[in-house]
Amino acid sequence: MITAGIDIGSITAKAAVLNDGHILGTRLMFTGYDARQAGKTVMAELLQAAGVQREEIRAVVATGYGRNTVDFANKTITEITCHAAGGHFINPKVRFIIDVGGQDSKVIRLDENGRVLDFAMNDKCAAGTGRFLEVMARALEVDLDKFGEICLAAKHPAKISSICTVFAESEVISLIAQGEMRENIIAGIHDSVASRISAMAKRVGVVAPVMMTGGVAKNIGAVKALENKLETPIQVSEYAQINGAIGAALLARNLSP
Repeated sequence: MITAGIDIGSITAKAAVLNDGHILGTRLMFTGYDARQAGKTVMAELLQAAGVQREEIRAVVATGYGRNTVDFANKTITEITCHAAGGHFINPKVRFIIDVGGQDSKVIRLDENGRVLDFAMNDKCAAGTGRFLEVMARALEVDLDKFGEICLAAKHPAKISSICTVFAESEVISLIAQGEMRENIIAGIHDSVASRISAMAKRVGVVAPVMMTGGVAKNIGAVKALENKLETPIQVSEYAQINGAIGAALLARNLSP
């Protein structure tokens, strides 16, 4: 049975196609201005790359920030449920997921069957999200893809006290003016993000093993900072950024006749 999942995020659109629990292919692209068109395009490109015909798809589930724009989906399901399903599929032993995307961050506690026991979400403030890191990288004139690696060289992470993106950016600019080392500033930024997310995780109740998903999972600095705050290793799979779409495709199996 072939099913598909589409995860429309604020920055990227992701899609996955599965056949009886086996991943046939995945696709990722920037969402851009038109989320509706992004959903259609990412699906079309995925099917072409996977060699699957549209009529072979038995059901499609959409998730993510722009899930309601996917007008060809059979059902929409929240990111919380889809990331839980995807994480459990990648590693059935995982009991806690930290998902950090461009627009929000989520922490999810799972049972042994991949069902959600509890969760918390930050979607009202950029602090603790990919957007926060993006703003800081721009202020420091550093490529976002290198941001995490640079902070690993820090000797004395700078203190970033503000949790507001605007005020934190002002702190960073002041540190630059004071001659603080760039790697120390970047390490401080990652510590700030990790503090915000770890506090949310501890309220829900962290249970190992822990997995990190979402685009920020590709940032080694963010992963290491969270490991230090939570005092536990964090798994990052090769499908971290596609995890929600994979979970959506898995859940689509329940919709098929």
